[in-house]
Amino acid sequence: MLAFRKVRRKLRMGTICSPNPGGTKTPEVCNADWMASLPPRLHHVPLSNLAIPGSHDSFSYWVDEKSPVGPDQTPAIKRLARISFVKKVMKKWSVTQNLTFREQLDAGIRYFDLRVSSKPGDADQEIYFIHGLFGIRVWDGLMEIDSFLTQHPQEIVFLDFNHFYAMDEAHHKRLILRIQEAFGSKLCSACSVESMTLQTLWEKKCQVLIFYHCPFYKQYPFLWPGKKIPAPWANTTSVRKLILFLETTLSERSPRGSFHVSQAILTPRVKTIARGLVGGLKNTLVHRNLPAILDWVKTQKPGARGVNIITSDFVDLVDFATTVIELNELLQEDRALAKC
Repeated sequence: MLAFRKVRRKLRMGTICSPNPGGTKTPEVCNADWMASLPPRLHHVPLSNLAIPGSHDSFSYWVDEKSPVGPDQTPAIKRLARISFVKKVMKKWSVTQNLTFREQLDAGIRYFDLRVSSKPGDADQEIYFIHGLFGIRVWDGLMEIDSFLTQHPQEIVFLDFNHFYAMDEAHHKRLILRIQEAFGSKLCSACSVESMTLQTLWEKKCQVLIFYHCPFYKQYPFLWPGKKIPAPWANTTSVRKLILFLETTLSERSPRGSFHVSQAILTPRVKTIARGLVGGLKNTLVHRNLPAILDWVKTQKPGARGVNIITSDFVDLVDFATTVIELNELLQEDRALAKC
């Protein structure tokens, strides 16, 4: 039965994404329209009750080792980074994704974890993504996402701006203006979480929920407060401790009033980095542990007290997005049973 469901879903989604304008590689399995392809009964389920795949440090598929070290790092790291080798090592531990925004979207990722910063000496107040080292300009990332959404008008994304570095009021205003310019009428105004269903958003032609973990959200109706999307962090290198943490925080999840992010990620300690200095995050910590984390995901069930958004590092290393999306089949089965 499970094998049949997988075949059916792949037929419905398609196995190859259409070539994208940037000419970048595409995932083997395409989930570019998975929300549009959900059964009609799920169109009226709150998004907070659906299983939605997300990525951790979503923008970090590229970081610039030639740029200054970011303001998110300690003074000691900044001093060490004057040695070119140190920046090369930092890059190996700062990169948490292989796929660009467009490739992640094609693969089915709908939640993006975003950390942003101004850059020292940058007179034009441009804002960049950051994770130890500076990534691409935020504007470029937003335009890449908007291009996808225009081509896929029934897909919804969550953009979670949760860390801000070296940003004063002028920087925030510039960033928020960029968000408005990029998405325009696609932006969804903050309101009741329970009212956010696919059907409601499709009727309003809204596709973008922006979460802004800073008091500036109060000044703009399209910015959702960060408290509406809690993302508890295990901060461990142990898969066992991570899974225990995920189970505990899910059991404590409020059934109403917010979305919920399960961060299915491992976080390196200083000694982890020292042991795997040249190997980097992917080879030292993620590659060998991700299959076990995915096994936990397969046992989960979405719903008011179940999983909602699940994030991972290197979402392409395993069939992460499809595994999360297929959990929604359980909601369909529940509704069918309730009808009997």
